[in-house]
Amino acid sequence: MNDTPHAEHLHTVGTPARDRLIGLDVTRGVALIGVCVMNYHGYLNSGAAQLDRSTLGKFFNPWTGPLSTRFAAVFVAVAGIGVVLLARRAIASGDPARVAAVRWRLARRGLMLLAAGYVLDWIWSGTILWYYGGLFLVGAAVVTLRDRWVLALGAASVLASAGIQWWSVQRTAGGHSTAWLLQGHSEATQSPRDLLFDLFVRGTHPLVPWLGFFCLGILLGRRLPWPVTTRVNLAFAGTLCLAAGYGLSAAVGWHPHLASTHPFDRGLFYVLSTVGSTLLAVTAISWLAERTRSNAVTEALAVAGRTTLTLYVLHVLVFRLVVDWLGWLDVNAGLGTALAFAVAYWAVAVLLANLWADRVGQGPLEWVYRTLSE
Repeated sequence: MNDTPHAEHLHTVGTPARDRLIGLDVTRGVALIGVCVMNYHGYLNSGAAQLDRSTLGKFFNPWTGPLSTRFAAVFVAVAGIGVVLLARRAIASGDPARVAAVRWRLARRGLMLLAAGYVLDWIWSGTILWYYGGLFLVGAAVVTLRDRWVLALGAASVLASAGIQWWSVQRTAGGHSTAWLLQGHSEATQSPRDLLFDLFVRGTHPLVPWLGFFCLGILLGRRLPWPVTTRVNLAFAGTLCLAAGYGLSAAVGWHPHLASTHPFDRGLFYVLSTVGSTLLAVTAISWLAERTRSNAVTEALAVAGRTTLTLYVLHVLVFRLVVDWLGWLDVNAGLGTALAFAVAYWAVAVLLANLWADRVGQGPLEWVYRTLSE
């Protein structure tokens, strides 16, 4: 899911951008570790993970735990930042032709990711690539909008999501079914209607409300570079959002759906708390990476962050190979096995990504992605 051409960004925003980009690359690389952990646990243990009521089990619950989808939200926010960096120079030039060229590049990338996600979904249902494609298509349309309109669009997607979920609860309580909108099975039917509904309202990362995290990234990207005061303010805002999300949830605990911070309830408190954790992750990890940019671990994670599209697809194939095709790991093997599997994959993946970068350069899927979308 490497959405930002590293070399282009260096050219776009000048030499000082290298320090900022390593922060974003490392943030993306760290986030993919979390994605691997949650995906491997969810796919390997599935029903057992839902029933695990231990402290660790609830913490790592892939559907309702405090880590669920938070890493993916960081990815989406960084994608929004990447869109800004990709378009910044064209927009600053004031040349309509250059702006149009950037829009078409983003649109092509969106269509490529939609196609890749459609195919990958056959073996890894719920892949984020499908939703990434939709976000890039939106990005092509909104990249030149003023901040207030980007903010309004993100807020509208969040409010629409909460409204749809509230409507569903009320309709269901009244004896009416909302399955036609919220409970389809596009993995089985691949019908145009189910694919569209998945993309917008009922999939694993639908544009309503995930467009809010993407718009957050656009607003953050427009403020790069982040001086110390800005970074501190963003971290403070993230802390407030995180505390407010969980605090308000506890205050209205009498209404389980309204109070929910579970990702798939897609309520306001889930979005608020996830905005908070995303702001904290992006500001803290990027700051630490910039402070330790010459450290070998930081450099290795940055390379992995620039190769996340390849590594993301590879983590799917490795899981299917090890678990489904070779049978080396049993389903419901437990949280410890899932964590060990994810860490082992990531350690090898980072090593391979760095060896590839030293000898070849761009990751293989990154090269295909950028070559075909230029």
